[in-house]
Amino acid sequence: MNNKNFDIVIDFGSSKIRAGVIGKNDTINNFYYESDHFFDHHKVESEIKKIISIIEENTNEYLNSINLMIDSPKIQSIGLSLLKNFGGSKLKKKDIQFLIQDAKQQILRNYSDQYIVHIIIKNYKIDNIDYAYLPTEVICNLISVDIIFICMPKKDIEDLKKIFFNFDISINQIFCSSYTKSINYKKNFPSTENILFIDMGFNKTSMTCYNKNQFSFFHIIPVGGNHITKDLSKILSVDLKSAEEIKLFFDKDNDILSKKKISLELTQKIIFARIEEILELSVKSMKLNQNLKTVDDFKIVLMGDGSKILDNKFKEKISFSREIDLLEETVQGICESTLKLTNDPNKQEVVMIRKKQIKEGFFEKLFLFFR
Repeated sequence: MNNKNFDIVIDFGSSKIRAGVIGKNDTINNFYYESDHFFDHHKVESEIKKIISIIEENTNEYLNSINLMIDSPKIQSIGLSLLKNFGGSKLKKKDIQFLIQDAKQQILRNYSDQYIVHIIIKNYKIDNIDYAYLPTEVICNLISVDIIFICMPKKDIEDLKKIFFNFDISINQIFCSSYTKSINYKKNFPSTENILFIDMGFNKTSMTCYNKNQFSFFHIIPVGGNHITKDLSKILSVDLKSAEEIKLFFDKDNDILSKKKISLELTQKIIFARIEEILELSVKSMKLNQNLKTVDDFKIVLMGDGSKILDNKFKEKISFSREIDLLEETVQGICESTLKLTNDPNKQEVVMIRKKQIKEGFFEKLFLFFR
């Protein structure tokens, strides 16, 4: 049988792979899986094979398609603004569709090595009036549309498709993990209009910003939890595996440091210095992208595997000027973010429905959700 009774989500991280198996009509048999931490990426295909076997055994269904979540230091955000004169005519949805299609083609021409994962409308400016969403039945002389494209190298996408194709599995849709999770997690802060999500991963840290409840920008810096591991390895003169163990358990297992005669104080200094740097770089990036002098009006939420070492009891050890909210993620919350975005699309996003062709990749069709 095909996986007709379950939606399958796989979160393909740089150091872990997670899977969510979610019933389409019955959630009683939902289950979630998280791989062990890995450094060796040659083991990725064998780990995927293991996950497929676990899913098929637990669902009694043949797995033939998935939704794929990806976070990578290579993901980038590309901004584009288009201007058009409509000469006082009534603005129609199809006019905006043509503009967005034009913008998409410009990105594909100028960034031919990139694969578009998300298209997000940041702002409409109609006759010098800003709109977060497209107004209906409006007379328009001049309109400009600010669009953000979240992209990933085509080669990386094709490499992933080949891995799953080897197991006769197609990819329904691809999602940027950090952006997708932020939409879901934002619902945890209903009274907060301005919020910055900082997602600290393995080799990257992603920033997703919402200003006045609207998506504002997405950016990645190539520094993450693995840099903390490398710092520990270099300064403490231990191998990477030992450094990762020290990073994760220095406050939970006294034997880890005592056996190696390593100072707890030095360990903490190394870890927290790098975290401070990541936080400062994230806030600096937001200020530049938002043209802000301060971030006092923004709630800062830190999440991701790399942030797990920053327990609440250590927050006072960080020399950072702002209060930080720590969001503890679960495999369930991560995987369900994809289905929630699919079922309830972000009103700013242009939803691309990709239909599979026989053994030939994907073609795209644009659909706009105006509400």
